[in-house]
Amino acid sequence: MVSKGLCFYGHCIVMFLLQMITPSSEKFTVTGLEGPVLAPLGENLELSCQVSPSQHAQHMEIRWFRYHYTQPVYLYRDGKDMYGETISQYVERTELLKDDIGEGRVTLRIFNVTIDDDGPFHCVFKHRNFYEEHVTEVRVTAVGLQVQIHVHPPNTKGLIVECNSGGWFPQPLMEWKDSRGEVIPAASKSHSQDEGKLFNVKMILLINDSFSQRVICCLQNPLTGQKQRTSISISDEFFSWNRKWKMILSMILFVMLFSILVSSCQTHIRNQSGFCTWTSSFSISISIMILSVLIVIGVLVWLYKKERVPISDAHFELDTLWLEDISVILCALMVSATMLISYVYFKLKGLLTVVLGFVSDSFDSYWDTLTPTGLSHPALT
Repeated sequence: MVSKGLCFYGHCIVMFLLQMITPSSEKFTVTGLEGPVLAPLGENLELSCQVSPSQHAQHMEIRWFRYHYTQPVYLYRDGKDMYGETISQYVERTELLKDDIGEGRVTLRIFNVTIDDDGPFHCVFKHRNFYEEHVTEVRVTAVGLQVQIHVHPPNTKGLIVECNSGGWFPQPLMEWKDSRGEVIPAASKSHSQDEGKLFNVKMILLINDSFSQRVICCLQNPLTGQKQRTSISISDEFFSWNRKWKMILSMILFVMLFSILVSSCQTHIRNQSGFCTWTSSFSISISIMILSVLIVIGVLVWLYKKERVPISDAHFELDTLWLEDISVILCALMVSATMLISYVYFKLKGLLTVVLGFVSDSFDSYWDTLTPTGLSHPALT
């Protein structure tokens, strides 16, 4: 413990002596802009830094760089601008303002800000073997010029309202609001970046029920707070197809039920004298109707509940149209199959009655002819 303490004190004494030996002109710090600097896309940007305490910096090396020290955005050395050292991305896009270099202050001017300028900029002052730096964070901003709302044709799942906008940076905040300013949950949100790295955004709202009010698409730049919005009024007329579609399915089911009832009534009228009574025909028809309706409803519910294509997918509308078509086709096929089954059942039942009666009479006649020979009727044995 004593040896460690002596080593520590010895180290402190050495550092103190080195500081005393170092010339006072080499002691400085570098200060600059604090906090993120907002830079609108396409405009010019100025970043300043200076040595403290103030002193003449013309004899110093002044270097601005992004991520690598050896790849300068701008380099000033030995009282000269070293243009040949500048990386290609910033050639003829930067200049160093040296009006206040006598006080140790310089300003880097960047022309025509691009998305690639987003991020840190290091300012380094170097004198002999001593240097200090300051890092300034630049945040490039861009606001989309236009927000568009597109209403898709209504389908069985509801009304799809789509909001699109492009030319944002960074990615904007997106939300739907009603006329009272309350947030409406979006069905999906998506974004992409173009060749210029600007964000194109899309937000989808799915309205399932009647909705008679105004919906507002709101987009906001998270850095500047700048907003863009547009709205559209939704009326009950958009949901007319949903009611028509339900009416079509109801009519198909009604035709199916009506056809089965008619078949059962006809069977009852034809077979009043037979063993087929109204009660048996009616109970059979009711059973067929209930089974058919349950099958139709079960298939439709399974199709609607099954998640096939997300709403954000470009094929969502095509999938919904397919679902509508297949629902109508299934109902029509079910009606046809049910009518065919009921018709065949009741027809075969009447035919079976006639055949069994004919066979029974023939069998009785046959045994009557055999009675004189002493044979008894099988029903009596």
